[in-house]
Amino acid sequence: MCEKFMPQLPLTGGCQCGQLRYRVTKTPMTLYCCHCTECQGQASSAFGMSLRVAVDAVEIEGKHESFTRDTGKTSAAEGVFCPECGTRIVHRGRGEDSGSSIKAGTLDQKDWLHPVGHIWTDSAQKWLQLEGLLYPKQPDDTYKALSEAFLKQQKRR
Repeated sequence: MCEKFMPQLPLTGGCQCGQLRYRVTKTPMTLYCCHCTECQGQASSAFGMSLRVAVDAVEIEGKHESFTRDTGKTSAAEGVFCPECGTRIVHRGRGEDSGSSIKAGTLDQKDWLHPVGHIWTDSAQKWLQLEGLLYPKQPDDTYKALSEAFLKQQKRR
């Protein structure tokens, strides 16, 4: 188990070249790994790590661009990235109650990160040993169980 606590707010981060910076101003809702093939390709890794926050909790500074991808759901998702280095920073939902997912590897301080679960495990790399809450596809509980596990994890520390 990770021994570090979540740092005090605001959490800060940015892109690889430093042109784009952001601040997370509200306590995150949860931290999980996504094993969908899109996240694998985007991260050039076995999974993407997402820090879920409220849509209005992210303040972005510096030049940035975005694209909208059709997720096949009722609302599309917007991806925000640095136009200089291409680092993807956040995915934002378009619905009223949808959250944003910060790409956790872009945070300045990462030593406290410990995901509480994994989504899209049906497409996870077979060599991985997963722990925590496991979802074969997208959670159908609006991340409720993942959020409760994250809150419990933070209280234990």
